[in-house]
Amino acid sequence: MTEEGRLMLEVYDDPSDQRSLSLDDTSSADESPGTIKLSLETSNDAVPYIGQRFTTHDIAYEFYSEFAKRCGFSIRRHRTEGKDGVGKGLTRRYFVCHRAGNTPVKALTETKPQRNRKSSRCGCQAYLRISKTLDLGVAEWRVTGFANNHNHELLEANQVRFLPAYRTISEADKNRIFMFAKTGISVQQMMRLMELEKCVEPGYLPFTEKDVRNLLQTFRKVDQEDDTIDLLRMCKNIRDKDPNFRYSYSIDANNRLENIAWSYASSVQSYEIFGDAVVFDTTHRLTAFDMPLGIWVGVNNYGMPCFFGCALLREETVQSFSWALTAFLKFMNGKAPETILTDQNSCLKEAIAKEMPRTKHALCIWLIVAKFPSWFNAVLGERYNEWKAEFYRLYNLETVEDFELGWRDMMHSFGLHTNRHVANLFALRMLWALPYLRSHFFAGMTTTAQSKSINAFIQRFLSAQTRLAHFVEQAAVAVDFKDQAGEQQTMQQNLQNICLKTGAPMESHAAAVLTPYAFSKLQEELVLAAHYASFQIEESCFHVRHHTKMEGGRKVLWLPQEGILNCSCHQFEFSGILCRHALRVLSTVNCFQIPDCFLPVRWRRINTTPTKPLQATTTDQTERVQMLQSMVTTLVTESAKSKERLDMATEQVSVLLSRIREQPVSTQASRDLTVHKPH
Repeated sequence: MTEEGRLMLEVYDDPSDQRSLSLDDTSSADESPGTIKLSLETSNDAVPYIGQRFTTHDIAYEFYSEFAKRCGFSIRRHRTEGKDGVGKGLTRRYFVCHRAGNTPVKALTETKPQRNRKSSRCGCQAYLRISKTLDLGVAEWRVTGFANNHNHELLEANQVRFLPAYRTISEADKNRIFMFAKTGISVQQMMRLMELEKCVEPGYLPFTEKDVRNLLQTFRKVDQEDDTIDLLRMCKNIRDKDPNFRYSYSIDANNRLENIAWSYASSVQSYEIFGDAVVFDTTHRLTAFDMPLGIWVGVNNYGMPCFFGCALLREETVQSFSWALTAFLKFMNGKAPETILTDQNSCLKEAIAKEMPRTKHALCIWLIVAKFPSWFNAVLGERYNEWKAEFYRLYNLETVEDFELGWRDMMHSFGLHTNRHVANLFALRMLWALPYLRSHFFAGMTTTAQSKSINAFIQRFLSAQTRLAHFVEQAAVAVDFKDQAGEQQTMQQNLQNICLKTGAPMESHAAAVLTPYAFSKLQEELVLAAHYASFQIEESCFHVRHHTKMEGGRKVLWLPQEGILNCSCHQFEFSGILCRHALRVLSTVNCFQIPDCFLPVRWRRINTTPTKPLQATTTDQTERVQMLQSMVTTLVTESAKSKERLDMATEQVSVLLSRIREQPVSTQASRDLTVHKPH
């Protein structure tokens, strides 16, 4: 829907208008429902006039409604008048403009929350009055009053269709929507399919996405109580089978399910290591029930998405989001992430500031960019792609000064000084632009490639399900599938031959410690480091710049005794991977191995699967785990020497893992084991 259409909905979506359009029950006794016609009585008369005749008041209403639609407004039934005495029926009816009258002020109550909904009524005086007469014993309705003077602007043809009076969903379309809901497709996809089926332009159906969501909301209430019972029973069954499964829910004053959140044992274990940077995606809904869905996702040491938790909320309010964040922190033993990426949502922003005050909150750039076509395509026309490229250039700049100067130049170059979307983006720049975020760790989740991977992962949770309990089952299957797929990809990464490009001792050392994913990122910087010159300007301070440039460069501080290696580009703080400038300084000072503190645990080869190695309370168990880790390291080294060895190892280890998973784990053994945290 266009921005213009959305504004129309905000102004004219008045529920009182929709209620007034229903046929009242005050029809006269001599006008049975069988006499009601939907065709116009006087098709040749385009404009109402005094003395115009209709056989029923409903036909008169239909005629005036069609006239109003052509003119750019809608109507509603107003006053009715009848003769004195019982059973005399109606003698006069008034139809008025939908903006007639004024909205009465509601009495405020402390117990009942008030909705500050904007009203469309403005006291318009346009109306049509009809009176009942008898002509040769036959009843008919004549126009006895008509005024078409409005005190407000009339709508264009492409706007008037958004008025509630003209937004209808037929029974056939309702059945179609319910069928689509059962397949699990989104409301947007439903609208697009029905547009194609009816051969209409996008946005020209006789109803809107909001109307469909309201319809689905009523559909959801049909068996909500039974579904809630099934959902809670499902969570309890999972908990009985896996004591480490965690879930929490809240009940409202009517004893109905309000919110529910859950996390799996493998998710809690993954979060212990990889929960430093988290995406909380709240842009999806469980289609059949139109419930906001929140999914917590991160990235592991192999650069693959990992699931942390899920929440279904009744509504998107500060209270609901606060409840979800509190439940998540409880699942994760009170450990808050260093950074959290979300969509732009003022309620969620307030909840994060309240529940995670020390966590750096930022906006997902891919969710912002996804809105660009609707925001700027029509405004910029042929220059849209040129502007988008300039936006990405500014987004990736290193300094705040360069960004703000470039942003002003961009607005001047593309004539966007008065564009409200550009103004809003600049106002929120500290939440999405990288120059303001580089001193915080995001695990690479701000890149386009990583965002696509995370989005693909989230889609596994949004498959066709019509019941809440089924959704929890599907989520469990998706997590289990991702864990197994992650193990296979991890094994493939570990078994691939690492190609060294520089021959430097630092490179071979890093290759042995980091995962192939993390090493590839570091290797890129090592290769580029050879193109930079390093100059010591103070005892522990170096200036590093590209060998072809005489100006610019980065400042690097190196204090080996204190374990400090800081670069002004902040890449290590941002990604956990040393930059080319810092690596160049290490080479200058004859450092042949990267210090351990600059090879973060979260990017190392250890703990390559979501299930972390367990350490028993006995020394024997600890030694056996260490021996197994040594054997795995030897297996990887020997298997990587040829393709035949690699194929054999992959096949045999897959069989072995399947057999191990079949072995039971006693509850007592689980209690006796404690998680071993790598240092």
